[in-house]
Amino acid sequence: MNSYTRVGISEFKVRQAPKQLITIGLGSCVGIAVYDTINKIGGLSHVLLPDSTGFTGIDKPEKFANLAIPLMVEAIKEKNKYSSLVAKIAGGASMFYQSEENEFGGIGKKNVEASLKVLEDLGIPVIGKNTGGIVGRTMMVDLENFQVTIRTVDKKIIIL
Repeated sequence: MNSYTRVGISEFKVRQAPKQLITIGLGSCVGIAVYDTINKIGGLSHVLLPDSTGFTGIDKPEKFANLAIPLMVEAIKEKNKYSSLVAKIAGGASMFYQSEENEFGGIGKKNVEASLKVLEDLGIPVIGKNTGGIVGRTMMVDLENFQVTIRTVDKKIIIL
């Protein structure tokens, strides 16, 4: 069995099959897996916040969906001239009671919306999604076939 390369909060990693990627602790954060179906190269990003606008002196662009996803896609495309990219996302839960009216409420939903918008703007179709709800997730990506396995804290296993 292949070992997993772990992706931490506010980072992304790009690897090639037969490698596998994993990120744990997706609460309101979102995991975005992007995969080159031709070359079996993929990346996994664990974003914390939807958008970097309003922040100054950003020292960790991987924290934000609007910056991390394009950087990861660029890193995937650097590996090969020809690529055909698809994506799967998970996370964006509402981990605590929050009012959607509250400026801090709904961060999980905002993370999902921002991630989907960035992928759409990049022309990358989302072919699998497991988002929302109230439970945290672990996201595992097999770069051999782009099977994404989601394990929730309440012990459910979802295959995307």
